[in-house]
Amino acid sequence: MATDRPPGRPSADGRPGLAVADRDVADRDEERTRAVGAGLDALDTVTLPPGPGLVRKFVRSVLPPIVFLGFLVAVWQVAYLAEVKPPYALPSPADVAGRFWETVQSGQALEAIWTSLSRGAAGFAMSLVLGTLLGLAMWWSTWLRAAIGPIVSGLQSLPSVAWVPAAIIWFSLSNAAIYTVVLLGAVPSIANGLLSGMKQVPPLFDRVGRVLGLSALGRTRYVLLPAALPGYLGGLRQGWAFAWRSLMAAELITYSPQLGQGLGQLLNLGRELSQMSLVITSIALILAVGVAIELLLFAPLERRVLSRRGLTMR
Repeated sequence: MATDRPPGRPSADGRPGLAVADRDVADRDEERTRAVGAGLDALDTVTLPPGPGLVRKFVRSVLPPIVFLGFLVAVWQVAYLAEVKPPYALPSPADVAGRFWETVQSGQALEAIWTSLSRGAAGFAMSLVLGTLLGLAMWWSTWLRAAIGPIVSGLQSLPSVAWVPAAIIWFSLSNAAIYTVVLLGAVPSIANGLLSGMKQVPPLFDRVGRVLGLSALGRTRYVLLPAALPGYLGGLRQGWAFAWRSLMAAELITYSPQLGQGLGQLLNLGRELSQMSLVITSIALILAVGVAIELLLFAPLERRVLSRRGLTMR
């Protein structure tokens, strides 16, 4: 009695039914492989939670500083009315606001901000190059790390204002003295930040670079530095903070008409004239520039680096 078989390619023993069964098994295996691949792709895909709305972002990020500043101004006004200090030592918030607006209208504030920012940017750029090179050298040379590592850490903890007298003796009242103080304050922080980030990179990454045939420079450029980027970014942020503080300390002491008037010189001018309103205005401008650099540069850069690594910030 003849048995009907579905048409198909004959198998190795000449029976077409077995060929169809083999093809079905192969199709099922291929479907399983595609499913597993899709699952792995889904695991590799970074899915970030939706960001907060504008109202929630305002309540969480913008409103708290405004409330805190309002509280400080209220306490300040109460202290002024209670005459905790004489009016020349503790002016009212209204007097300081008037002085602040006068400084802005006259262009004195803009000139001081531009002078200090240009100096800070140039000093930080030089510190970035020198600190990165120093950090890489300390990473690749165990002997160098043991020799100068404690000194670099000690320089990081040394107040920047301690370098101002030496810088003035070396370079007199010039921009070179100011940049020297900035470099000595920022370079150790950047070098230590990079070194700390490199120490957190798993040794397996470096071995993989060796297996791929990368040179020491190639492993540093394509493997180690990208892996150490979060720690390096933290070092850059701290380096800018040290550079800005060092710059203010240097400007506060190295006063000369040939140097121009930065925020530090403006602060010192208020002290010499015994104008507390000008002193508070200068402090507010210094604080505003520091906050602006943090919010406009380092915070977005940190969010971008963390998001590219699948991390989120609260």
